[in-house]
Amino acid sequence: MSSDVVGVWDVPLSDGLHTIEFEHGTASGKRVIRVDNEVIFRNEWMFKLVGDQDFKIGDIPCKVRIEPVSGFSYSYSLIVNGKTLEEFTRRRNKRACTWTIGGNHRIVLEKDTLDIWVDGQKVDATGEFVDGGTETHFTVGDGSAYIKAMSGTNRKEGIVYTLVYNNEIVPLECESNNDEQ
Repeated sequence: MSSDVVGVWDVPLSDGLHTIEFEHGTASGKRVIRVDNEVIFRNEWMFKLVGDQDFKIGDIPCKVRIEPVSGFSYSYSLIVNGKTLEEFTRRRNKRACTWTIGGNHRIVLEKDTLDIWVDGQKVDATGEFVDGGTETHFTVGDGSAYIKAMSGTNRKEGIVYTLVYNNEIVPLECESNNDEQ
């Protein structure tokens, strides 16, 4: 990593967790953006030391915001899809369920589309009605998995999603709070 790296952020998306690094040369105005260690933007000399630097992660619009603090000090923030990273992540956690199987496989369920992503790839799945809800079956590596959707025990809980991999329940990576709106 360069000595000019002033910000590093992790962005959770359906296709995986992306790491953003931002370099800013406060004397030259240099700006470098890396997504997952790949340089996607580089400008070695800029007269404007503050402002926004736009880029994309896939189809998602992002920007690094550079704001003056005092003298030659700056603050850096990441905006993802028009929201601060914190707000984007909070809203994303409400719209998606994420599980990790043994540190090897990452499964994401998009609640609004019911798309399932395994290790960054959208997969074909087969749904069926079962007692108390639905099961959506798909494969993960050499194993079989399904996501069971059932109504929660109370109205505020909404639909509860459970991942079952090789007949074992996998805990959610982080519980989302459905009460927040």
